[in-house]
Amino acid sequence: MAAPDLDPLLDEIRACRVCAAAMPHEPRPVIRAASTARIMIVGQAPGTRVHASGKPFTDPSGDRLRDWLGVDEDTFYDTSRIAIVPMGFCFPGLDAKGGDLPPRKECAPLWQARVRAALPDVRLTLLVGQYAQRFHLGSRMQQTLTETVRRGEEYGPEFLPLPHPSWRNNVWLKKNPWFEEKILPMLRCRMKELLR
Repeated sequence: MAAPDLDPLLDEIRACRVCAAAMPHEPRPVIRAASTARIMIVGQAPGTRVHASGKPFTDPSGDRLRDWLGVDEDTFYDTSRIAIVPMGFCFPGLDAKGGDLPPRKECAPLWQARVRAALPDVRLTLLVGQYAQRFHLGSRMQQTLTETVRRGEEYGPEFLPLPHPSWRNNVWLKKNPWFEEKILPMLRCRMKELLR
């Protein structure tokens, strides 16, 4: 069965206003994809900088994620190779402490399966953070994000769960040195293989 055409779907997503009434600002869906992509990154939702730029991971989290993947900016933003499809396409706003709110609940059920169906060449989906892991792994997810990431090989070759690359996770990274020692080399190896 042929994959659905991606371009009309991207137009539909970029015009989406399903949660506009609940947003503190005009929605600005952010997604990057091409039907030839072999890697899909599923993150949380755009932050304030990404909302302003319209380009995902244009912040220190993006710098760290690119380092984890072992890719430069040109490769990371090459939609013919890497699709970036967050759980929520729009910046959800800030909580009382100034942190980003979770992705809007309406977004993922509406779009994730449709986008994935339009990306027939994806061989690896990187699940960045607990929202992506919970949605895509469902009952296969472990009791904690730490255990899900630690047992990442069990979800391959289709998925690889990762923590969020935010600076807020610096303590987590220090407490879990196995992530850099074991998971990152495996991740970089898969990236090289799929980006050839």
